Amino acid sequence: MKVLAKSDKGKLREQNEDYYYVSDEDKIPGLYMLADGMGGYEGGEVASRLAIDAAARYIGNHFDLIEHMKEDILELIEDAMKYANEIVFDVAKNSEDLQSMGTTLEICLIYNNRAYIGHIGDSRIYRIRGKIIRKLTTDHSYVEQLVKDGTITKEEAKTHPKKNMLMKALGCSEYVEPDVMVKNFQPEDIIVMTSDGLTNMVDDNKIFETVKNNFEASDEMLINMANDAGGIDNITVVIIKN
Repeated sequence: MKVLAKSDKGKLREQNEDYYYVSDEDKIPGLYMLADGMGGYEGGEVASRLAIDAAARYIGNHFDLIEHMKEDILELIEDAMKYANEIVFDVAKNSEDLQSMGTTLEICLIYNNRAYIGHIGDSRIYRIRGKIIRKLTTDHSYVEQLVKDGTITKEEAKTHPKKNMLMKALGCSEYVEPDVMVKNFQPEDIIVMTSDGLTNMVDDNKIFETVKNNFEASDEMLINMANDAGGIDNITVVIIKN
């Protein structure tokens, strides 16, 4: 596999509250994560790092102990996200400065030509196959629910004043129910994990064209595109080609 990863604070934010993880092949082969923190000057950065460190530790400690059937790996990812939620929630609860913190969390574990995915929040995971880009995750956002209910269109959602309001995030409540799924990951498939600092600035078709036509430089190109469009948020991408 070929992996690209890059993060940038954007043009308007004072610091980068995004965080990502690319696996050490000697410890947890094929594990990739991305988190977009929230909660003020320190909170977002703390939440995203805590969540990823906790999830990586949990998966690393348990992966060799489970049966490697589909259901077992999905359960492992779900448990890792719930464990990360406990860690972030407990730290937030016990610190006045961090009480409002939370984070999105995307986990992608590549194993035997399958992508095992965990998702909470409005960061996204896409799969590019041939001439098609498909969003594998569903945003846990207020506007996504409005679109699902037919109250607004997808186009209206892009400029809705509450488009950044999350219905689910990690670390904001004692219990969470993340989405978990498994998708085939065939030769030449590409997975794109991204925070909303990219997807709010660059549409899916441009993401597809950039990654498909300029893979080796696509991480830097996508971040430059988001910054050129305004760079209003932190921008992070992890791109994995089979």
